Amino acid sequence: MTVVDTDRIDMADISDELTLDEMFEWLEPTPEGFKVEIVEGTVHMSPQRDTHWEIIRRIVRALEDRFGMDVRALSDVRMDFGEGNGFAPDVMKLSDKAAKNSHGRWLPEHVEFVAEVISKGTAAADYGPKKAAYAAAGVPVFLIVDPYVGRCLLHSEPKDGDYHKKLVVDFGLDVDLTGTSMDLVLKTDAFPRD
Repeated sequence: MTVVDTDRIDMADISDELTLDEMFEWLEPTPEGFKVEIVEGTVHMSPQRDTHWEIIRRIVRALEDRFGMDVRALSDVRMDFGEGNGFAPDVMKLSDKAAKNSHGRWLPEHVEFVAEVISKGTAAADYGPKKAAYAAAGVPVFLIVDPYVGRCLLHSEPKDGDYHKKLVVDFGLDVDLTGTSMDLVLKTDAFPRD
């Protein structure tokens, strides 16, 4: 069963008996211009938008400015965050010591930073299950960028499956990450809004 929406295509929950690899294989090929993720066993297909990409590009550029062109900054690359969670974060920064596992995938314990740019159809997953999965995996810094309300939410200090520090920053103001492992200031004044 497939439900079509202008912002996303959600598919019915897929059997718990399938592994993430089997689920992703079953979904191939992904239509061009769409991002596929599995959140708590549910498949989400989201079309990429200009606003979404513009914010991602600015975040990646900030990482390159701070850490150099060889920074391990990835976008829309699959990473598994626990059972039933095959995410493709909008932006993630890996540690310098990061290496792929025997299946050719990066490991969550090497993620230093994740940024998710909200889409209407996937907002609930970004604010809820994905945030919980990132905290449980110990991702030190998780940034939610919401172009619909013009606001960033910075989550840090993961412990016991939750983030214990939260900072809300409106677009136009700087997101100060100097007190985190990222040690940079992210400018949001040019972030577009939807």
